[in-house]
Amino acid sequence: MLSESPIVAIIPVSDLARAKRFYTDTLGLTMTKESEEDTRFDCGGTTIGLYETPHGGQAAHTLASWKVGDLDAEMSTLRSKGVTFEEYDLPGIKTVDGVVESDTMRGAWFKDSEGNILCVTEELGG
Repeated sequence: MLSESPIVAIIPVSDLARAKRFYTDTLGLTMTKESEEDTRFDCGGTTIGLYETPHGGQAAHTLASWKVGDLDAEMSTLRSKGVTFEEYDLPGIKTVDGVVESDTMRGAWFKDSEGNILCVTEELGG
């Protein structure tokens, strides 16, 4: 059954070599598989897969989100590696210095080397 099967986030990229550098060097992920079809990275027991396509980076929504224990520390580390966090002013979502806050979470979005939208979130409270 699917409820007992691992899931892999598959992210389309337009330049696989550039994306591999971003995910390893900038995000610090460990590559676990590399083939002509895809490249995979371990993320705390789950997997992100990259595949090359001319349509990479065209999604206008979040493709993957990491749950982190300390959003400010994670953002500081990512900023030190050149990551720029997005600013949003939409109904229900307004960032301040790249961060949106609610009663239950704090989150920040950034783009990978291909323009894909990624997120880091910190859960608040119990």
